[in-house]
Amino acid sequence: MMSPDYIFVYGTLRRAVNNEMSQLLFKHATFIDEASFQGKLYQIDYYPGAVASDNADDIVKGEVYLLNQAEVLLPLLDKYEEFGPTFPEPNEYLRQQQQILLNNGRLITAWMYVYNHATEGLKLIQSVNINAAHQLMFNV
Repeated sequence: MMSPDYIFVYGTLRRAVNNEMSQLLFKHATFIDEASFQGKLYQIDYYPGAVASDNADDIVKGEVYLLNQAEVLLPLLDKYEEFGPTFPEPNEYLRQQQQILLNNGRLITAWMYVYNHATEGLKLIQSVNINAAHQLMFNV
């Protein structure tokens, strides 16, 4: 039996952002729990980028979804995140499986988009909570 396809989202794909892609994800996936990833979060543009960190104090907060149709949804998300062979190398993000800690204490493996460029000169930001994610997107 194949392991379930989970995805961890921490930026513009979160529920509160309410854009076309987050709505698509919400429609075709099951929200599991709020969760965290051991990493750092940087301001890339109007959106954030996460990279792994060895420091246990570095936490990126987000949400985990169970993909109901991963074979349909992942290519659409890859396109949204500009990941894959049709985009210039090196891709801005890589879709990788990472260890994610659910708020209920369970550790799972989930897909996530990890920032794939140097972080020098980028602003380190606090992991956005839901309202901040919305403000970040719309400069409310």
